[in-house]
Amino acid sequence: MHVAVAPIGSIDFKAEAHRDPWSVPLHEIDVSNPYLYSEDTWHGFFDRLRCEDPVHFVDSPLYGPYWSVTRYRDIMTVDTSHRIYSSDAALGGVTLKDVPLQFRKESFIAMDPPRHDEQRKIVSPIVAPPNLAKMSTTIRERAIRILQDLPRGEVFDWVDRVSIELTTQMLSSLFDFPFEERRTLTRWSNAATVNTRAGTEIDSEEKRDIVMQEMVGYFADVWKIRQKQPPKFDLISMLAHGEATHDLPSRPHEFMGNLILLIVGGNDTTRNSISGGLWFLNQFPEEYTKLRSDPELIPKMVPEIIRYQSPVVHMRRTALCDAELNGKRIRKGEKVAMWYISGNRDAEEIEDPDRFIIDRARPRQHLSFGFGIHRCVGNRLAEMQLTILWEEILKRFPPIEVVERPKRSYSNLVHGITEMKVRIPT
Repeated sequence: MHVAVAPIGSIDFKAEAHRDPWSVPLHEIDVSNPYLYSEDTWHGFFDRLRCEDPVHFVDSPLYGPYWSVTRYRDIMTVDTSHRIYSSDAALGGVTLKDVPLQFRKESFIAMDPPRHDEQRKIVSPIVAPPNLAKMSTTIRERAIRILQDLPRGEVFDWVDRVSIELTTQMLSSLFDFPFEERRTLTRWSNAATVNTRAGTEIDSEEKRDIVMQEMVGYFADVWKIRQKQPPKFDLISMLAHGEATHDLPSRPHEFMGNLILLIVGGNDTTRNSISGGLWFLNQFPEEYTKLRSDPELIPKMVPEIIRYQSPVVHMRRTALCDAELNGKRIRKGEKVAMWYISGNRDAEEIEDPDRFIIDRARPRQHLSFGFGIHRCVGNRLAEMQLTILWEEILKRFPPIEVVERPKRSYSNLVHGITEMKVRIPT
């Protein structure tokens, strides 16, 4: 979705995203501008920051003052130092936008220990290896049905027909949600993550909250039912019977926050990697040829897709105390943004990082899932969905052609692809 967003004051943010990153005064570089990602012009700005000012302070017109952390090792330091850099929603949470208290959605990703640990362990068994093994058959059956229904020789939207469909079907299973109503989950996920300046109907926190209250109302009713039933292996039942979470509906913002986290985490990141992978293979046709000649490379290609896509652009922390990071003094209470999308292109840690290479020697050397206590709980499920899908694509299709550049999300949080027109040759 391309968007037309009104400038704040005299600043034309779209024009800012197209400036020469090497001629912009260093203190003016603000990589929180969502147009950098919807216009796909972010690369040079991060190249410059990694080179000249890897821990970079800016007073953003959109988000106020914050520190940008752009190198791989510095991001790792922040991500693994939860006693210094907090995720707590009460201090601002995990996104740059300082949402008013009444709209803050506490969830276990926006908590510090011990509450984070207590809540995370309730849902983590759903993606434990034994359950993933059980899910794999269902995922494969669904992937086959989705791919068999795709048209040959005509243009269609890969995002809608494949990326959203496969991940939303998986989400319906994780929540034991009515299969025929599964696109409701997509709508809730989109509303939760859309930038309120993106030109959609969700143009304020108040409007977002209306849609989120609809979601909460639905799951509050489901919660009551599943709490009375014997424990089952779906996310709502697990939360309803969990020691640390059984009373979540009595804490409405925390209830909403955890629902949003699980819906978005189980949907958006995998969805965008599914779309990104096909786009990258079209951008690097020699890699597509390599893949088709050796499908055994899929397990290496999948983490490379996730690195190259970087489905989560940034995560924010708040300093709990004064600290030093790569020679810069971070003061207590200051915002710190870890730009995963930049760390994944750090040439000091990843060889030839701007190339998509499906047979890298160390394909899992990326930051897309985060590190430390907040490392993505569903990372193996995401990889499994991508692996199975590409196994089935290679069995039945010639190279799939992307016929025009993808349309991208106006967001500095979710690195999203909203539309991608493709054609499967006959």
